[in-house]
Amino acid sequence: MGVCDYFSKNGFKKAVLGLSGGVDSALVACIMADALGRENVLGVYMPSRYSSEHSRQDAQTLAENLGIQYRVIPIEDIFKEYLKVFNGSPSPVGDVAEENVQARIRGNLLMFITNREGRVLVSTSNRSEESVGYATIYGDMCGGLAPIADIPKTVVYDICSYVNGDREVIPHNTLIKRPSAELRPNQKDQDSLPPYDVLDAVLSMYIEEGLSVDEMVARGYERLLVCNILNMVQRSEYKRRQAPLAIRVFSPIEKAGRNPVVHGYRWE
Repeated sequence: MGVCDYFSKNGFKKAVLGLSGGVDSALVACIMADALGRENVLGVYMPSRYSSEHSRQDAQTLAENLGIQYRVIPIEDIFKEYLKVFNGSPSPVGDVAEENVQARIRGNLLMFITNREGRVLVSTSNRSEESVGYATIYGDMCGGLAPIADIPKTVVYDICSYVNGDREVIPHNTLIKRPSAELRPNQKDQDSLPPYDVLDAVLSMYIEEGLSVDEMVARGYERLLVCNILNMVQRSEYKRRQAPLAIRVFSPIEKAGRNPVVHGYRWE
């Protein structure tokens, strides 16, 4: 309903999104195909040197299962040119700047498609990652609408299981592999974040229940873990202020005297 309202009220008909082979982009593609019709959705897979073969297969299989349009645009040559400019050679240093520039290359390519073809770019970020800043501003956060930006990562998996209730739309491998941004060798989300079940529990207590750190600790969570998560939420406020519009699903309008932004809360 939210997607249909956004597109119809703004006079838009077609959407584009980046398909990574991961669970978030898979769910967003399913939502967009249902809301707009498969003929109006384009998924773009943009591999770099760190992209796995199973991700390519999962992205293509998803597009075929949904019947949406599908393109592959490799970013390796563009990435090499960035490395030459900033490193003086095509050899990587392996820092966060190189990770993020891949996301920003992809964002630029998708925005080019939106301009040329009259499509709206939809972001594939979920609430868990946007709340703690595990998303690249001007990269995978590009877009006009973020359909799942208020849906926790653990719930994303639940919804994907529902989508696959009658037949396998989202490839099984997408649902069982460890989440990864694939921006460096062997990268996994859990290298930088707590387990998603723990992260989502703390974020839910903070965003939806408005609990204090002491109250969360009283429920059995380690104080240092809670403080680290809330500090990540606070530090990434500037990103959420520039993020695409989200469809509110879980976050309350007001809670515990806090004024929510679209994807989380200001920590005041």
